[in-house]
Amino acid sequence: MTRVVVLYGGISAEREVSLASGRQVIAALREAGYDVVPVDVGPDLRITLAALDPRPDAVFNALHGRFGEDGAIQGVLDWLDIPYTHSGVRASAMAMDKTAAKAIFAAAGLPVAPGRVIDIAELEHADPMPLPYVVKPNTEGSSVGVEIMRQGDNRRAAVAAAWKFGPTALVEEYIPGRELTVGVMGDRALVVTEIAPTQGFYDYEAKYADGGSVHVIPARVHPETTARALTIALAAHRALGCRGATRSDFRYDDTQGEPGRLILLEVNTQPGLTPTSLLPEQAAHLGMSFPQLCAWMVENAACRA
Repeated sequence: MTRVVVLYGGISAEREVSLASGRQVIAALREAGYDVVPVDVGPDLRITLAALDPRPDAVFNALHGRFGEDGAIQGVLDWLDIPYTHSGVRASAMAMDKTAAKAIFAAAGLPVAPGRVIDIAELEHADPMPLPYVVKPNTEGSSVGVEIMRQGDNRRAAVAAAWKFGPTALVEEYIPGRELTVGVMGDRALVVTEIAPTQGFYDYEAKYADGGSVHVIPARVHPETTARALTIALAAHRALGCRGATRSDFRYDDTQGEPGRLILLEVNTQPGLTPTSLLPEQAAHLGMSFPQLCAWMVENAACRA
C-alpha cells in the first residue's frame, strides 16, 4: 500500500485554511486506499523531518502560505528525494512572489494589472496611483492583507500604520467587474467559475466562511471570454513551470459590455482543498470525485532528484 505523509497546518497566516484542507485530504486519501500519516507542521522543522522517517512513498503538501507554498518545504523534500504534490521550488517561489510572477506573465504576453511596488510609508503620505487601487502584500495568499482604496476613502494612513507584511506593498489598478477562476490539472485547463461574494469583495472571509460567496460553474460569460480564460490559465501555469494542480484567478471587467477586459491576478500553486474550495468543485463538475482528485495529485507527485 502506498504510504503518504500529509503535511498540513504550518506557521503562516493561512494555518487555519491549511488545517481545513489537510483534514479533507486525509479522509479522501484513506477512502482512496492509501496508508496516510497526518503531520501537523509547526515551527520546529526537526519534528517534521522525524515524521518523514521512515521515508514515505510520497508527501501530500496541503500547506498554504509562507514556508509551505513558497518553495521552502519543497526544497527540503527535494533534498530528501521524496516525491511531493504540486509545484517545485522554482515555480512555487515565483508564484508566491506577486511582483516576480507578474513580470513572468507580462513577458509571456499575458494580461496583468498596471501597478508597482512601494515603500509602505509612501502610502501614509499620498496615493501612489490614481484611485481606485488595490494594496496587497507581495508574498501572502488567500487575500490576506488586501485593501481596496476607493474615491473618498480616508483609510490610507490607517492601512499604512497597521501594515504587518514587511516594508513594501504591491499597489495595482483596481479592475471593476467580476471575479473568475480557472483550475489547471497537468496540461488541462478545467472550467471557468465565477465567484460572487455575498458582500464586499472576495477577501479571506468570503473565501472560507460558509455562505461567504456564491460559485457559478460554469461562469455565465461570453464564449470568447471562457476560451481566453482557459487559454491564459494554462499559459500562466506553463510560464511559471508549474506541475500538478494550480488555480488562476482573474478580474473580468464587463462594465462596458461583453466580451470585456480579462486580467490575470495570480496563480495559486497550492489551491485550497477545503469544503468551500474551488478546484475540487471544478473537478467534481467534470466528473472527478474529491478522493479521485487527491489520488491524481499523489500519483503525479515528483521531486527534483
